[in-house]
Amino acid sequence: MNDLHWTLGPFERIDSANPCLAPRADTTFYCPLRKASVRWEEKDVFNPAAVVRNGKVYLLYRAEDTVGRFAGTSRIGLAESADGLSFQRRPEPVLYPDNDFMQRYEWEGGCEDPRIVEDEAGTYYLTYTAYDGRLARLCVAISSDLLHWEKQGLAFAKSAKGRYVDVWSKSGSIVCQRQGERLVAARINGCYWMYWGESDIYLATSDNLIDWDPLPYSPDSPAVRYTFSTRKNCFDSLLVEPGPPALLTEQGVLFIYNSKNSRQFGDPDLPEGTYAAGQVLLDRRDPSAVLRRTEGYFFKPEKPYEITGQVGNVCFLEGLVPFKGQWLLYYGTADSKIAVARFALSPRPPGEGQG
Repeated sequence: MNDLHWTLGPFERIDSANPCLAPRADTTFYCPLRKASVRWEEKDVFNPAAVVRNGKVYLLYRAEDTVGRFAGTSRIGLAESADGLSFQRRPEPVLYPDNDFMQRYEWEGGCEDPRIVEDEAGTYYLTYTAYDGRLARLCVAISSDLLHWEKQGLAFAKSAKGRYVDVWSKSGSIVCQRQGERLVAARINGCYWMYWGESDIYLATSDNLIDWDPLPYSPDSPAVRYTFSTRKNCFDSLLVEPGPPALLTEQGVLFIYNSKNSRQFGDPDLPEGTYAAGQVLLDRRDPSAVLRRTEGYFFKPEKPYEITGQVGNVCFLEGLVPFKGQWLLYYGTADSKIAVARFALSPRPPGEGQG
């Protein structure tokens, strides 16, 4: 990889803290749909969103139980930390399938893989995936305190007269801007932007951070135009998927993405199915235009807890926050645990005061 001044990193794993969250069997939750008490984070915890609030780091993380036809329903838990390393968890999930208007989309696969930003007024916007056992659908929820969440429904429900309601969609990374330790959703050309997708990276725009419109190839086309895709003979040969919220910087939109390696036409030095991460820089005036892309990965599975688990050889990056002079990066390990890495903030941090 050459000329990487525009990237974030290198990130250093904090071995003394990792894994910073692991499954536990002593927390129970009365599931309103099963009508029974379940050990809601007994099987796995992984893929966290991260946000700084009142001097603490909060993780909203995916947790699985061991019940049901999918060998585990997913719910979103909440944990907080004064140092970003040692976390105290809420005993019950804060977002989960319920007897509500979203049940048909969330049951019984659950609520998965959150990402979070806030607006100027301090309202939090969570993108998450609803899985009904057949389709993954990108959804939005909002909160003023991180504890009480109001589901807003499918992100694309109102777009093109419902054209995208039954289209596989997930992993919403909203473009944001650093303001101190806050990551605030940023407008570009008058609207908000979100990268999303799996296998390819797509774009959507919004006026309110709740209702989103995918960018099609043309107004009359049902096909969604992708921003970038996989590459042969590379670590990102099988799929590409959004990581944490994208950052608006002086140089462009800095976007961290996850990827999966293919056995047939991928990186021969990585095991088949390895999830590693790359970085892309996109035009700050046209977030669909790729300016730079790392040739290789900057983060890959190395530790035993990243190599062995529910799904082996996985580092899946979803949470990134500026906190106490450093960037803290939170990620799922082997779809089983959560770990943290850090990178010192530069004197003039990417994104601060720009936009």
